[in-house]
Amino acid sequence: MDTGPLPSDLTLHLTQVGLTASSLPGALNPVLQTITGHTSASAAAYYQRRDHPASSRAVLTTEPSYPARICRGPAPLPTLPPDLLRRLTHEPDLLNLPATAHHLALLAAPIRERGGELLGALLMTRPDSGPWRPGDCHLLRTLAGLVTLVAARLHAEERERDAHEHALRALSLALEARDADLRGHTDRVTQLATLVGQAMHLPPDALGALRWGAYLHDIGKLTLPDDVLHHPGPLTPAMRERMRQHVDEGLNLARQLPFLPPEALDVIAAHHERWDGTGYPRGRSGTAIPLTARIFAACDVFDALTSPRAYKHAWTPGDALHFVQQGSGTHFDPQVVQALTQVLGHHAA
Repeated sequence: MDTGPLPSDLTLHLTQVGLTASSLPGALNPVLQTITGHTSASAAAYYQRRDHPASSRAVLTTEPSYPARICRGPAPLPTLPPDLLRRLTHEPDLLNLPATAHHLALLAAPIRERGGELLGALLMTRPDSGPWRPGDCHLLRTLAGLVTLVAARLHAEERERDAHEHALRALSLALEARDADLRGHTDRVTQLATLVGQAMHLPPDALGALRWGAYLHDIGKLTLPDDVLHHPGPLTPAMRERMRQHVDEGLNLARQLPFLPPEALDVIAAHHERWDGTGYPRGRSGTAIPLTARIFAACDVFDALTSPRAYKHAWTPGDALHFVQQGSGTHFDPQVVQALTQVLGHHAA
């Protein structure tokens, strides 16, 4: 284990990664790996202020939280407690705390914004409570300087993404306000699609795009006349054709939002396509249908079946899942159906 100064080429590499990374994990995972590989620490973690709840359904609080955002090994603490926050706020250098009944021995470097406000903290822990080596302290100070270079930028970008997400959800709620049958559908299907995407190991950027596309999947229905949107029974052929137009109209609306990634637009454009090519509006089939749309399609049908509508009762989760499973290989991607089944587990029994 090397606790001396970092080689200059490694320092340069970490700086380049941090300055070009598009996310906190991308920027800071190499930093945490360096800590655990070059010091006596058994685990390392980065905590950063979250000013707004990650979930729109979370309880709003006036005080920001400081959750563990990236970990290498077990997180020393799930979030920074108030007493530790107070000490970090006033700590000019490194905070060295011995082991207690609540945490291992830890060494923490405060990360500050340009104005001096506490943005986060870089922590390293180990099971024994002896003194940290001078090389450990020097390396943590060095890496804290690198983190400071990138954390403020990524924090600002994250706040911007959060603002975009809340705006997209507000658009989806505008549609739900027009159609009482859809009340709660957006949040449910977005959450389910996210869980399925995680089960299929989608990377963070693709998961975010899936979630944003889920918010806007039916945004084109805002253009539908009331006699089509609120028709109490089966649609006439003309009404059905008008209903199908909501996909392209929704895509045209969504394209006016320049921050939407292509994978989010894919959800809007292709969530009514079918694995066997009999869907609409383009008749795409198999893997020609984008994965985000394939995931969302199965989740959308499952939630629609398990929700009451003016023209039907809600199906049981078990019956709805069985319907989706029967459509594996025809309506739905078999791998998506497998992941949906895994996510639902005993809840759909």
